Amino acid sequence: MRERAEALIAEYIRPLVEADGGRIELVDVSDKRVVLRFSGMCAGCPGQPFTLSRVIEPLIKRMLGADTVVEARIGTLDPQSD
Repeated sequence: MRERAEALIAEYIRPLVEADGGRIELVDVSDKRVVLRFSGMCAGCPGQPFTLSRVIEPLIKRMLGADTVVEARIGTLDPQSD
């Protein structure tokens, strides 16, 4: 499931987030749970919860399964992920 989540983020989600100056990192995938970290413009954006609940979460659930739980964290990206 991790590989599918990484591919989904790289192909669909990251370009959307980066288009608005944000950054996104896949933090963890385990037991139908996907944890994402937002930074950049997303860290202070009042629209981030909307983007997560109305765009990102439905896409992840559609591609990885309706029972997938999506969690978000706000903060600094892991410098090793660049």
